Amino acid sequence: MKILRPSLVLCLLLDAVGYFTYAIPVLGEFGDLIWAPVSGIIFYHLFGGWKGALGGLFSFTEEILPFTDFIPTFTIGWLVQRFSKKNQQNGLFTIK
Repeated sequence: MKILRPSLVLCLLLDAVGYFTYAIPVLGEFGDLIWAPVSGIIFYHLFGGWKGALGGLFSFTEEILPFTDFIPTFTIGWLVQRFSKKNQQNGLFTIK
């Protein structure tokens, strides 16, 4: 069974969406009210399992709190998934 994983480009784009909620002055925090639950759900579906649930909760919290949009949640999730112990083989990281 092949496991689908999100690409780094997709994760960077999703992080950029979180940053762009501040593109319109004053409406940035209101944009986060909409983006926060959406980003949490997307994170969960992209990464799945308990890591997806935990990351989705973190993504939601990071987006809903003021002044925390600089944290690249999706990219961090990609890095954790990419360099996790399951992906290690003989001490070297595998390329999939």
